Amino acid sequence: MNALRLGLPKGSLQEATLRLFDRAGWRISLNSRSYHAGSDDPELSCLVVRAQEMARYVASGALDAGLTGRDWVVETGADVREVVELAYAKQGLGRVRWVLAVPEDSAIHSARDLEGKTIATEAVRITERYLERHGVRARVEFSWGATEVKVPQLADAIVEVTETGASLRAHRLREVETVMESATVFIASHEAWADPWKRSKIAQLTMLLEGAISAMGKVGLMLNVRREDLAGVLEVLPALQRPTISALSDPDWVAVNTILDEDVVRNIVPRLKERRAHGLVEYPLNKIVL
Repeated sequence: MNALRLGLPKGSLQEATLRLFDRAGWRISLNSRSYHAGSDDPELSCLVVRAQEMARYVASGALDAGLTGRDWVVETGADVREVVELAYAKQGLGRVRWVLAVPEDSAIHSARDLEGKTIATEAVRITERYLERHGVRARVEFSWGATEVKVPQLADAIVEVTETGASLRAHRLREVETVMESATVFIASHEAWADPWKRSKIAQLTMLLEGAISAMGKVGLMLNVRREDLAGVLEVLPALQRPTISALSDPDWVAVNTILDEDVVRNIVPRLKERRAHGLVEYPLNKIVL
């Protein structure tokens, strides 16, 4: 049987990735003592790999495909195919930023102020390219972790990844500039992409993963309304595209089905009741495939 060798990111993205696959329809189980992950899909052979190493293993053909940050593709210089961006991170939807950060009382306020300084970071190549763009010479040291605590004793500045900036603020650090924005990407080796079966399997995965992301933060809403009151309901009812309107057994009534942002439902429902909507039912969504 054919099987796609898929790399899943270990570390900060791990739990968010497993939740995403669950919403997309795949049940993946991990054993803390093994790099292999179980799957309810016999066409998937899953391996858990650090996001920093993922692109290298995909480029070499050890893995057919994997999920990692675009930053690590750039950092490793791996020759892989980026199939699709999946804009989710550890704490939810969206991208992350690699930022230049310094102590709150530092005299560094721009890249120009880094001349001759020492910078600690895990993203050495990304930082070196950033310095080259600004024509600045500085020493870039690889940091194995806990980068925030290395200033000012061990480095003048750091380049660190952040989703919300909370950790930097907690360590009394000030953001100077954004060095790079990044997002989770689904990557594939060129050999796997050229294989018709593997390419089809990758397309299936990415379509449903995108659908799961599209559904995050949204809910479905069904209601019944008299035809004479339909126009008033539609005036207050936002929709992903257009609401679905279906006839009921009673010709004087119709059913309306739509998709809403979850955080607006509490404001929409009372207004719909004022417009004489009945039988309102809110339901969760796993995927929206456009």
